[in-house]
Amino acid sequence: MPRDPRQIQLEIDAARESLAATLDQLTYRTSPTRLKAKGRDAVQRFLKTPAGQATVAAVGILVTVVVVQKIRHRND
Repeated sequence: MPRDPRQIQLEIDAARESLAATLDQLTYRTSPTRLKAKGRDAVQRFLKTPAGQATVAAVGILVTVVVVQKIRHRND
């Protein structure tokens, strides 16, 4: 039995709307501006934790040691 053309058109329209909504969601989720802000916020939250503060301190000490060694090596 053949399908009703009106029903087929309604199904096509519903599928089109669903695809449009999905595309809108993907566009939002992959927005470079949004991803950059999300990453920045994650880093800022991490830096406020004890582990983040310890990481910053360790990097600071490492940079200081490397700079001091470079200065000593240059003067030798």
